[in-house]
Amino acid sequence: MLHIKNNAFGLLIVMILLSGTITAQKKNAKFRLHIKKATSVVKIDGVVNELAWQESDVADSFFMVLPQDTGKANERSEIRMTYDDKNLYLAATFYTTTPDSYSVESLRRDFAFGKNDNFLVFIDPFNNQTTGFSFGTNAAGAQWDGTMHSGGRVDLNWDTKWISKVKQNANSWVFEMAIPFKSIRYKDGVTEWGINFSRLDLKSSEKSSWTPVPRQFPTASLAYTGTLVWDEAPPSPGSNLSLIPYVLGRNSTVEEEHEFDSKIGGDVKIGLTSSLNLDLTVNPDFSQVEVDRQVTNLDRFELFFPEKRQFFLENGDLFANYGYASLRPFFSRRIGLGVPIQGGARVSGNLNEKWRMGFMDIQTSNQEETGLPNQNFGVISLQRKVFSRSSIGLIFVNKQSFKYPQDTDEFHELYSKFNRNVGLEYNLASSNNLWTGKAFIFKSFAPNASNNGLMQAAHIEFKNKRWNWRFQLESIGENYSAEVGFVPRNGYNKLSGFVGYSFLPSKGKIVSHGPKLSSSYFFNIDMQRTDNVNAFQYSVSFLNRSQFSLGLTDEYVELLDPFDPTRSDKALLDANTTHHWNALLLNYSSKPQSLFTYAIRSRIGGYYLNGDRLSITNELGYRFQPYVNLSTNISYNYISLMAPWNITEFWLIGSKLDITFTNTLFFATLFQYNEQTNKFNLNSQVQWRYQPASNLYIVYDSNHLIAPYSGRQWALTLKLAYWFNK
Repeated sequence: MLHIKNNAFGLLIVMILLSGTITAQKKNAKFRLHIKKATSVVKIDGVVNELAWQESDVADSFFMVLPQDTGKANERSEIRMTYDDKNLYLAATFYTTTPDSYSVESLRRDFAFGKNDNFLVFIDPFNNQTTGFSFGTNAAGAQWDGTMHSGGRVDLNWDTKWISKVKQNANSWVFEMAIPFKSIRYKDGVTEWGINFSRLDLKSSEKSSWTPVPRQFPTASLAYTGTLVWDEAPPSPGSNLSLIPYVLGRNSTVEEEHEFDSKIGGDVKIGLTSSLNLDLTVNPDFSQVEVDRQVTNLDRFELFFPEKRQFFLENGDLFANYGYASLRPFFSRRIGLGVPIQGGARVSGNLNEKWRMGFMDIQTSNQEETGLPNQNFGVISLQRKVFSRSSIGLIFVNKQSFKYPQDTDEFHELYSKFNRNVGLEYNLASSNNLWTGKAFIFKSFAPNASNNGLMQAAHIEFKNKRWNWRFQLESIGENYSAEVGFVPRNGYNKLSGFVGYSFLPSKGKIVSHGPKLSSSYFFNIDMQRTDNVNAFQYSVSFLNRSQFSLGLTDEYVELLDPFDPTRSDKALLDANTTHHWNALLLNYSSKPQSLFTYAIRSRIGGYYLNGDRLSITNELGYRFQPYVNLSTNISYNYISLMAPWNITEFWLIGSKLDITFTNTLFFATLFQYNEQTNKFNLNSQVQWRYQPASNLYIVYDSNHLIAPYSGRQWALTLKLAYWFNK
């Protein structure tokens, strides 16, 4: 274990040295777009005929990113920007040389990037190449908005007020938008922002960008932005106060008991500065949040489901991105699990171009029937940019229990008095984005000293056009506890990594292809092997954006605890038994331009006890664009083991009907049948965005247990929310 820790420390030293030596001037600093104040009123109608547009600078010389990144784009694009005292404006015209209809999924917000003809703008107001905002549209007018973090990741759960319009012409489509300065965060007095523009044209299978971006990186990579140069500092948003109250009524039945309840609550947003925001919530309700997609679970450990609740999302990376996706010291879905949230407060944002901060405090109710006490959840996060794009972060997480309904030793042990985590994290991001990495250490504290432990890990990754490799170390102590985190496994050391190579044909129907070798080994605290997975995969990406891969895996497991390999309440395999198998994997996804799309993932091979397992997952879709999108996900698992398990089969069927009457009126219904858990779920939702960021929801949710179990619960909810601005 000491050896793992020393290697992790060594990786940290390497990353710091890389950060200090791989620093350079901003890659695309010479790309500068000047923005001038509008001399006329701008009407958002998809017609670029105002005087303000005629007088603005034009960004029109785009570079091709895919299928090649060695020259100019074939499809011409023109971007213009201007502003007035209240709004930032953008007008974009996209010409096409391919006479065909545009490809879009629907008019629903925050569409899938790779399945739509679309345009996106990436704005970095602090010009720090790590954080910002993204706005955009598909060719039918569906809006896209999200916050940016980690140098180029976009969180689409964020939602703000802005307006746009798309108009399609014979050989082009036009997009106009207006973003209120109150809707984004920036520092007063700064006259240069980072910015880039991205276009995806599925007809020609061309992705292009205003500035040159290497093909291995997303066009959202803030390391490759140009500069938006203001003729004068953008206007201060002034007082920035938003009130977002809601009212709802809910009619429900649980275990044959019928009830009706009503609820009032809401959020308050206060701009403390132009870049720092205070969020308050009272009696929040999340009934309109889309339900989790069910999955067949054959894993020995807890599965991760992402946060979708709006209050936790703005600047969410300040709290949620510490650690890895499978190792989080803070995971907001631990808050409000089956118990009401009474209220909460958050302060988050940029203090300046180098410092970011986040503070969050949430209070939940108690539950008499379970003995759950009132609980308070507090998180403090500080992050400082170092070198060109790297950062150091500090986080403190505190969960405190009080006012126990049943104040006994039993419930004090069940619901601990407190659980705390404090940790430090270093994130590497070189100026050219070729080198990335992370190193962290977290310490837990609890009333029982046996729950005081350490979690530490580090990795380093290199990615250029042809080579991509990564090496990672993890060490989780047996006593480490994160009750407000996501740490499904304790008491192990892990070594993992991969290396991949891409062949890049200069012509033909294949864009790239190549092999990838990956490996992960788990050891106990005495450095004895308990698990390992070795895999080989060969992938092919085609010009029409379809993809194919074929892989082989070799897996070994020593069970640390008894385990039912079917997860269907059958017999348990004994702890300390060992199992070894191989499997063949095949994946294919069709081109997104087709009205009918499909994808298949399959696995065939061995399983526990020298058994066999076949797994097939199909995803089918058909759209009557842009209004109707039908999709179905069908998963089948066949497991053959010796008695008493014998043959076990699972079907998982999920079907979704998505109707978008306009880009402000939506209807969606999701049907899910899970044979493994014997559950049938139906969730239907009508959403009318009657004003920007103001919504009316009608939500119906029904859950059935299937024989040999029984029971049904359903709820019909009407919710109205309105966004007031001052």
